[in-house]
Amino acid sequence: MKLFVTTSLLILFGIFGASSHTLAPPDSLAFLKWAPTPVLGWNSWDCFGPTVVESEVKANADYMSANMKKSGWQYIVVDIRWYVENDKAHGYNEKDAIYVMDEYGRLMPSPVRFPSSANGKGFKPLADYIHSKGLKFGIHMMRGIPVEAVKKNTPILGSKAKAADIYSLEGQCPWLKDMYTVVTEKDGAQAYYNSIFKLYASWGLDFVKIDDLSVPYHFKEIEMIRRAIDNCGRPIVLSTSPGETPIQDAKHVESHANMWRIVGDFWDNWPQLKEHFAVCNRWSPFIGTGHFPDADMLPLGRIGIRAERGDNRMSAFTKDEQITLMSLFAIFRSPLMFGGNLPDNDEFTLSLITNPDMLYVNQHSSNNKQLFNKNDLVAWTADDPKTGDKFLALFNASDQVKVYENNAAWKSGFITKNTPNQSVDIDIDIKGAKKLYLVTSDNGEAFQKHNADWIEPVLIGKDTLKLSDLKWEKAPTGRQRTIINKSVNNKPLIVNNKEYATGISTNTSSVIVYNLPEGYNRFKAKAGLDNEAVVPGSEGSNVKFMVFTQDPIGPVPADSTNIAVKLDQLGLKGTVTVTDLWSHKRVGNFTNEFSPMIKRHGAGLYRITVKK
Repeated sequence: MKLFVTTSLLILFGIFGASSHTLAPPDSLAFLKWAPTPVLGWNSWDCFGPTVVESEVKANADYMSANMKKSGWQYIVVDIRWYVENDKAHGYNEKDAIYVMDEYGRLMPSPVRFPSSANGKGFKPLADYIHSKGLKFGIHMMRGIPVEAVKKNTPILGSKAKAADIYSLEGQCPWLKDMYTVVTEKDGAQAYYNSIFKLYASWGLDFVKIDDLSVPYHFKEIEMIRRAIDNCGRPIVLSTSPGETPIQDAKHVESHANMWRIVGDFWDNWPQLKEHFAVCNRWSPFIGTGHFPDADMLPLGRIGIRAERGDNRMSAFTKDEQITLMSLFAIFRSPLMFGGNLPDNDEFTLSLITNPDMLYVNQHSSNNKQLFNKNDLVAWTADDPKTGDKFLALFNASDQVKVYENNAAWKSGFITKNTPNQSVDIDIDIKGAKKLYLVTSDNGEAFQKHNADWIEPVLIGKDTLKLSDLKWEKAPTGRQRTIINKSVNNKPLIVNNKEYATGISTNTSSVIVYNLPEGYNRFKAKAGLDNEAVVPGSEGSNVKFMVFTQDPIGPVPADSTNIAVKLDQLGLKGTVTVTDLWSHKRVGNFTNEFSPMIKRHGAGLYRITVKK
């Protein structure tokens, strides 16, 4: 098979609006039988971003086969840009990306990164290796037809049309410009997607995650993809991304995909995990056999090795938070796609993801729903259709700290893309202050980009001192990381389309603490939304900036709280036996009410059996 090696300039970040559509059911719903329970697998994104190589994929497959297969884990998925020879971590290669593509405009794995794919073999040798381990193989792809295929006007296999006949600039993915939109009405459009999946089927593909498909929701391309998979001769599980998929399109997506993202990229921080409670609650009515709302990957174990968020680290979630995450994903029946590098798992992480009772809830429970959410004390319930028992998950989602805004020396309103200059100027008296606290928050709208920049911050007094030249005491942030003189995505600092050389970039919610040197009595800066937060499709982005000269954090709440559930809320009467599914121990017998103590940021997962 002939290969073309090409280069291209990429432009990142943004979202384009959806076009008009009609709802068309697929020819068959047979695909719902291909993954009747939530998928259990590993994906390379959280570890390696767009840079994973074959040896790393095989190492994770070896570990899963040896340690997790017997628990039901089976999918190994190579994430984004496996067709680029020279991609990089912390932002895609924008300048001189080298693509690998066949003569029909179909992207091929890079032999530099995947040596077994040389000479046109594609991913078949790697898929064969993974299948030999008793596992299944998956890849990530971008919606559309490659820009390089259009430039070369490659022929389309199975059609008289060529690449330039079926593409459109409209709706091009704004955060990764590898692809153009396929115009579904054009002759050759369906043939192009058919040719892709015929190729993937020949490799032995079992799973595909298709990006830039759900936000905005591309009805017609989803329908073409569904037809192409159904006609490729191999059962390939379809996962759509990113999120949140528009909930008004839930009926369409559940009849075309096995799983679909309901959140943006999920990382190891409490604010994002807490947002899952509301998102999972509104999506729970759409859980069904063979089709599952996808709460995104599990950022557990060793992550960030060469990834897009943070540095090489073990998950920043505490053990209690990890139990909360797994309890919620289990009782919500989300697909479980592990993000850490499996060979680096510690004993706790392995025990967490292979707990048989947790996995039973995830794979086999029914009637999954939130029972209540009262002041961040949350209860979910589900049924065991085999025994008639109830499952109960309890969560103490109360925040560990609260910022008291009334104590602020200065605060903005919410800054949005509609705020003049998308920023405000700060010039305040800090005479006598020993510390400076720079705080950001948002209005709680889930999964918008709340990227916040403190531009050209200076202390004024005996001289002018750039705050960015001082070392902060601490800088915790809800998402990503706080960074100096670059955006949180390691891009230039840009506010309202103007680039700045100095500043501090963070994301909500964050508290940056400085010990102030003597001799300074004023603080000046510009506080604004980073350009990455105001791209099309991020209209809900908002940030409130606050400056404090005293600790803004209020009293820490109680470490544990009783969460009471009346048995009649579960439809139960009489005496019940409660078993803790994490410890596998019997808790005791209860009548009328079950009210365990749950740690802050912690959870309990229980089986409730009526005594005969």
